[in-house]
Amino acid sequence: MISTVVGLNWGDEGKGRMVDYLAADADIVGRYHGGSNAGHTIQLDEGRFTLHSLPSSVFRPGVRNVLGPGMTVDLDGLLAEIDLVTRHGVDPSGILLSGNASICFPFHRDLDAHEETRLGRNQYGSTKMGISPAYGDRVMKKTLLVRELFETRQLASRLSAVVEWANVRLEKIYGEPGWDLRDAERWAADVRERIEPYLSDTTAVLTQAEQADASVLAEGQLGALRDIYFGIYPLSTSSICLAAHAPVGLGVPWARVRHTVGVTKAFSSCVGAGPFVTEFDDERAAFLRDRWGEFGATTNRPRRLGHFDAVATCYGVVMQGADEVAVTNLDQLSGTGELKICTGYRIDGRVTPDFTPSVAALSEAEPCYETFAGWDADITGIRTYDNLPKQARAYLEAIEALLRVPVTYVSVGAHRDALVIR
Repeated sequence: MISTVVGLNWGDEGKGRMVDYLAADADIVGRYHGGSNAGHTIQLDEGRFTLHSLPSSVFRPGVRNVLGPGMTVDLDGLLAEIDLVTRHGVDPSGILLSGNASICFPFHRDLDAHEETRLGRNQYGSTKMGISPAYGDRVMKKTLLVRELFETRQLASRLSAVVEWANVRLEKIYGEPGWDLRDAERWAADVRERIEPYLSDTTAVLTQAEQADASVLAEGQLGALRDIYFGIYPLSTSSICLAAHAPVGLGVPWARVRHTVGVTKAFSSCVGAGPFVTEFDDERAAFLRDRWGEFGATTNRPRRLGHFDAVATCYGVVMQGADEVAVTNLDQLSGTGELKICTGYRIDGRVTPDFTPSVAALSEAEPCYETFAGWDADITGIRTYDNLPKQARAYLEAIEALLRVPVTYVSVGAHRDALVIR
């Protein structure tokens, strides 16, 4: 059985800090989709760390950290992350990379960036880390799996075909230089040597863990509203962000999801293009963004900010099958004055409490709000729910009532211990 930690919104919900906390009781933690296009940030005594490919549990001693076959892996980025955490005391032998994960090549980043440029004003807001073309190539059978780097008899012909397909697009569509096959061969030989210690059959590892009744935690990337099937398409990511996909993406499709923690911020934030119904005006967003440090963990792009959107978050709860919720960043609301929660959308003159992933409908939607008193007290040192200001408790309880799922965790600071557990 697998437990999951997943995002209920657009991403940037604070999943990394929740995975890091819950990993204290886990035997294995695994990433089951996505790649280096999002960053999960954790704050430790040793400093602040942003992880893009490694599970957020990597600083927990004794935990095995799996990168599953559902991922597309930037091997250069992964190796740099491994070097970083190793320098800070992590034993890298606990890092296990599935041979069935697909490779996000350097040229995938180029393709991603060139396509965003081509789209101009209609671009998707990609992080330009190569995720979309890498997943597209996997579906089209035009990339390599990690294990193919070690299948040396076939590697030359396979790599040649992959580079040829990349160059057709780089040269013919975008008018850019292609990738030299000799450079590709040297790159492949270099990363093969360095990645070999981490190569693993994650299906065998997780099967044995399941038989031993070990605790397995799956870490989701981004959130339900960015899911390729149920998110705000096409302004989505290119992988399946939902908890139901965790067994497949980890390599044990017969396993079941036992428990899901859905993560949401105490307000709304979003990186990238598309409709954002509760968005603050530019002046308020700029002021709070600078005060809160709300910039994307991967690109450092300014996050768009807004009031808490219960309509979108309820949709996330349902899509993720969440049975409890973690509300993060509550401390950032201290001293910001009156608070609002969106409880419905007005579309074509009618109010609905139901979310739609339609870009057309969301672009026309107007938020309907309930207003709540704010609080001024610094809450970062509070560790028990009853000690929170009564206004903060009223705000959280309103969120809980709207989501119809218990709010079990409330983060009141960036550090892993700055957490109130109900």
